Amino acid sequence: MTLASMTGFARTSGSSTPYTWGWEIKTVNAKGLDVRLRLPNGFDAIEAEARARISKLLSRGTCYATLTVQRSAAVPDVRINEKVLAALLAVIDKIPLNGNLRAASLDGLLNVRGVVEVTDTTDDDATMASIQAAALVGLDEALKALVAMRASEGASLGLVLNQRLTRIGELTAAAENAPGRKPEAIRAKLEQSLATLASNTNFDPNRLHQEALMMAAKADIREELDRLVTHVAAARALLDKGGPIGRKLDFLAQELGRESNTLCAKSNDVSLTDIGLELRVEIEQFREQIQNIE
Repeated sequence: MTLASMTGFARTSGSSTPYTWGWEIKTVNAKGLDVRLRLPNGFDAIEAEARARISKLLSRGTCYATLTVQRSAAVPDVRINEKVLAALLAVIDKIPLNGNLRAASLDGLLNVRGVVEVTDTTDDDATMASIQAAALVGLDEALKALVAMRASEGASLGLVLNQRLTRIGELTAAAENAPGRKPEAIRAKLEQSLATLASNTNFDPNRLHQEALMMAAKADIREELDRLVTHVAAARALLDKGGPIGRKLDFLAQELGRESNTLCAKSNDVSLTDIGLELRVEIEQFREQIQNIE
C-alpha cells in the first residue's frame, strides 16, 4: 500500500443535457475523517451515495466537496387563457365608445393579468436521474485525481521521514558509544560523587551504599537506547507497509520523544547531553511531519 498525505485538491467538470456540472474537492489535516458536502437544490438525493464514495477512498482528513450545477436557458411555456380573454372582450363590447375612449388594442389586452400565462419548463424524473448519475461519475473522477495527488505527496513525505529515522538511528548509535557511557568514565563520576557525599558531615554513612546504587542506576541508559532502536525499526516497518498509518506513527513519535527526554535526564556527560538534545530536535521534526500522513 502507498503512503498518502492528508492534503490534496482536485476539480472536474462535465455536462449532461441540459445541465453542466463541476466538482471541487480539497482535503486538509484532521484527526479523523470529516466530510463536508455542499450540494445545490434538487441534488439531495445523491448526498448519502456521495458521502459513501468519499469515505471508501479516504481514511483521514477534513474533506470539502462542492458540487455546482447550471442549467442551460430553457424556452418557457407561453399560453393564452382564452376564457379570460373572451370574458374581457365581452365586457369591453358593452362599453360605449366616445371621444374619450378608444378601442382596446391587442398589446393592451395581453397585458391584463391572467390573459397570458408563462410557465417555466420543469425537468422530468428521467432528466434529473440522468444528471444526478453523471454528477456521481464526476465525483469518482475527482476522487481519483485527489487520491493520486495525496499519494504523490505521501511518497515525498515518506522519503523525508525515512531520512529523519536514519538520523535518529545515527544519534542513538552515537549515544551508545558516547565517552560518558564507558565503564571507567562512569566509575570516575561515581567516585567523585561519593567522595563529595562522604565529605559531608551531615551525611549518614549507612546510606552511602544506597546512594551509590542509585547513581549507578541513573547513569544506565541501556533501556532507553534499546527502546529507541526498537521504535525506529517499528516506524520504518510502518512506512514500508504504507496505508493509513498516521496515528500509529504519531504514537511511535511520542514514545521516541519520551525515551530521548529520559536519556537527557539521565545523562552524566556533556557529549551525551548534546546527543540527547539533538535527538529531541530530530524527533520533534519527525513528529511534525507525520501530522500530514493519512
